[in-house]
Amino acid sequence: MKNICVLVSGGGTNLQALIDAEERGEIKGGRITCVIASRADAYALQRAEKHGIKTRVLVRKDYADVAAYSKAMADALTEEQADLVVYAGFMTILDEQVCNAFLNRMINVHPALIPSFCGKGFYGLHVHEAALAKGVKVSGATVHFVTAECDAGPIILQKAVEVQQGDTPETLQKRIMEQAEWKILPEAVSLFCQDRISVENGIAVIK
Repeated sequence: MKNICVLVSGGGTNLQALIDAEERGEIKGGRITCVIASRADAYALQRAEKHGIKTRVLVRKDYADVAAYSKAMADALTEEQADLVVYAGFMTILDEQVCNAFLNRMINVHPALIPSFCGKGFYGLHVHEAALAKGVKVSGATVHFVTAECDAGPIILQKAVEVQQGDTPETLQKRIMEQAEWKILPEAVSLFCQDRISVENGIAVIK
């Protein structure tokens, strides 16, 4: 059984999707053993505690710089014996210390179809604002491995979502969460825990 550590910064809707999927028996071969928040007031911590999941808080401003914070996070994940690290609305930058220590063992869900609307500055509603400004007819979500370069790791799963006439960033965000993020994130976690994902020449292959 693989240990899954989830990193959070806010409300934790993606964490809730993972908890619900685990409780429905949809995450095969793994269980959420720890939730680590970058903010002490993150509501995601309450979600974890309600389901009896261990929590930790590592506040970014308690550390001098990104390197010190990243080292503390890598140490915490090692202590927790994390087999898989999942970014679930984790808004704090970590450096290559963490990515290298957990190479192809960290995954993130991004609310667009990478390589569109991704990279530095594309987070939260900014992603959907950019998609609507471009007039795209389809957007969606991508689950990918985390590397030191933002949103550039091997793509594991993607799911498209229709953009509707009159969408606002908020309505598009909600639809993408409900129809894509909350479905493909647990699916990717389950595939990883079953050892069904390999990375070959920089491309994620599902067995």
